[in-house]
Amino acid sequence: MRPSRRAVITTATAAAVSATSTASAAQRRGRLRTGFDRLAQDGYSLLDGQKVGIVTNPTGITRDARHIVDVMHADTRVDLTAVFGPEHGFRGTAQAGGSEGRHDDPATGLPVYDTYLKSGRALADIFTASGVDTVVFDIQDVGARFYTYIWTLYDCMEAAQLAGKRFVVLDRPNPVTGRAALGPVLHKEFATFVGRQPVSQAHGMTVAELARLFNEEFLTEAVPLETVTMSGWRRSDFYDASGLPWVPPSPNMPTPQTALVYSGTCLFEGTNLSEGRGTTRPFELLGAEGVDRRWAAAANELALPGVRFREAYFAPTFSKFQGKTIGGVQVHVHDRAAFDPVRTGIALLVTAKRVWSGFAWRPDNWIDKLTGSTRVRTMIDAGADTDEVVAGWQGDLAAFRRTRRTYLLYR
Repeated sequence: MRPSRRAVITTATAAAVSATSTASAAQRRGRLRTGFDRLAQDGYSLLDGQKVGIVTNPTGITRDARHIVDVMHADTRVDLTAVFGPEHGFRGTAQAGGSEGRHDDPATGLPVYDTYLKSGRALADIFTASGVDTVVFDIQDVGARFYTYIWTLYDCMEAAQLAGKRFVVLDRPNPVTGRAALGPVLHKEFATFVGRQPVSQAHGMTVAELARLFNEEFLTEAVPLETVTMSGWRRSDFYDASGLPWVPPSPNMPTPQTALVYSGTCLFEGTNLSEGRGTTRPFELLGAEGVDRRWAAAANELALPGVRFREAYFAPTFSKFQGKTIGGVQVHVHDRAAFDPVRTGIALLVTAKRVWSGFAWRPDNWIDKLTGSTRVRTMIDAGADTDEVVAGWQGDLAAFRRTRRTYLLYR
């Protein structure tokens, strides 16, 4: 990382902290205002005189579940002229690895441009062709480096700079809190769309904070950036404290509970085990043919904080093992304040390899893209236990935490 231009939570009684946090969150529930709420309340003055295009998806909603594009389109105080759709599309009609393509939105008549898998000059040309002056970003993130919307944010910021556009980020909560950065930090040689830059696996930031980090640390040239912060959000808040409706940011992120485990169990995408796609509990159910009760038993023996594992059997309706009944575990988080999703994901990889002789990494070593280096894979293959693997990334993580601290906007 280049130097900044601007100069864990720990607890002995996690259950007590969790109870206190839940109580205080309940008292605040409904008081949170998103970046869009504050923008609209101010009469869109930040966008006055600008032709506006917005990067968003089905999560761009108001507290009463109206889509912000529909709201803005009907308001004469803002000149909304274009929409930019990410993976899964603006209205969310596409599955993983898909998008909606260029079309006119039936509800508003606005032109919708496809940003998925576009970056650099190609994406800048789309912004130029749209005729907008300002690009606005408003998408709900889930707190994991490999969730692609934060890299849509990065790519759009870079493209807006190339196209000479202004960029505005409307903030939303990190649903799994912003308490701490966790896990391995990406090494630049492993950069892909599931990780463009050296960020930890669970970043513990909001999209507005990430935008500030991207602009100062990673973009070759900074884009004219403005962020509209939330009010009423604290770093210790889980999503249910917001009082906002949950809209799945992608088809396999059905609940905030999914987001809670995702930054750890998504690592199973890099193996030959099912990560639960094709079930009603993706990323909470994990398994494969030939896996039995020994995996849950081995994982429970580790006494990981805040989580227990249940022997489970399920038949995915699509993706790995489609239509086959397979064995594995269900992840049950009972103390989310104490739960460490990344450490849990590593422990599940270590124990799966130990108890199931059929364990294998995906042939393309996708696990290296997810974890950000070869370290996790090679250490597990060499017989390292969970503590040894976790210890391997602490130096990189400490450096990222120092950098991250500069860009935090909330207490």
